[in-house]
Amino acid sequence: MLEHLRQTDSEIYDAVLKEVGRQHEKLEMIASENFVSEAVLEAMGTPLTNKYAEGYPGKRYYGGCEFVDIAESLAIERAKKLFGADHANVQPHSGSGANMASYFALLKPGAKIMGLDLAQGGHLTHGSPVNFSGNLFEFHSYGVNRETETINLDEFKKKVEDVRPELVVFGASAYPRTLQFEKMDEIARGVGAKTMSDIAHIAGMVAVGLHPSPVPCCDVVTTTTHKTLRGPRGGLILCKEEYAKDVNKQIFPGNQGGPLMHVIAAKAVAFHEALQPSFREYQQRILDNAKALENAFKQRDIRMIAGGTDTHLLLLDVGHNGVTGKDAEIALDHACITCNKNMIPFDPQKPFVTSGIRLGSPALSSRGMGPGEMKIVADCIADVLESKLDSAVIEKTRKQVLELVEQFPLYPDWRKLRA
Repeated sequence: MLEHLRQTDSEIYDAVLKEVGRQHEKLEMIASENFVSEAVLEAMGTPLTNKYAEGYPGKRYYGGCEFVDIAESLAIERAKKLFGADHANVQPHSGSGANMASYFALLKPGAKIMGLDLAQGGHLTHGSPVNFSGNLFEFHSYGVNRETETINLDEFKKKVEDVRPELVVFGASAYPRTLQFEKMDEIARGVGAKTMSDIAHIAGMVAVGLHPSPVPCCDVVTTTTHKTLRGPRGGLILCKEEYAKDVNKQIFPGNQGGPLMHVIAAKAVAFHEALQPSFREYQQRILDNAKALENAFKQRDIRMIAGGTDTHLLLLDVGHNGVTGKDAEIALDHACITCNKNMIPFDPQKPFVTSGIRLGSPALSSRGMGPGEMKIVADCIADVLESKLDSAVIEKTRKQVLELVEQFPLYPDWRKLRA
């Protein structure tokens, strides 16, 4: 394993092994990250990376695509089965690319769109002015209620009726509660708008029925494949049959050239894994672990946005403990707990400072940890926050974490290479 890399480029070889060690030694709690299976890793490292395959299965611009056609066709059929969708495009290199193609499949540049405010849980591609979405379309934001910190449907309805957009985007990157797709879709349809959902964070739960699905009601649904789906880094578009040709055309030749066939093969593997009964058990463990974190934080009086979680992620208001999100992220990293600073609704801090941190349970669930370990982890985080990031507490926590991770080894064969 990696022998050719070691002999050819020792610097990259060393960086890879250091990253393997970091992933094992730290508690990965970034909500948008996960650990793929060995099978997914193997698929990404195959000679399929050598093949240019512009176009789609059975209709390529280059010859020699008969076998990569098999891989992509499997990925398409498995994605459709997994989500109950009419059509699937598995070629997007990322969730952002999937969103871009979907906007252009549904609308013309300059069209009026609504999306969740980035500062209140949305995503860059849902209309941020520094992103292509905010530059190429007339975006308007909806937000959360100041008291409940959740989306209030009456307020949402008023905003939609005032703006009267051509498209409404549902979905979030830092929203811990259940998204009511069907009701939001009904409101959007009431003003004649099309609807699109970005389920990048919750796709795994949606796939197994542990979160409501937008696929039956929305025109287009996008997702990444590397978060709760536990696949390779990439994107996926699901849509109703009437939009299939437009979606395909906007991916290729619209905004991408040749697809990454090794990644598409890995997506097919991940979808196959997600179709197994054990995957539903895994998604339930993600939810159980997130709820265990919530309960432990409540016991420690750590303030959570929206009062807790219905999903895989929690958003903590660390300003409540007298620290910033930026400083908390750095301190927790020193304690071997990896998370990210995050804006909270109505945040008084700047985006690169923030008053919050975002935590997720998918990666720890992939390592086999359960509610008992989540109690330990939550207490470790609370200890650091309540100490106002005291160095002695951070060091004590680091030792606790290093003892915990050894009970849940990650990629042991890869770590042997460091010996």
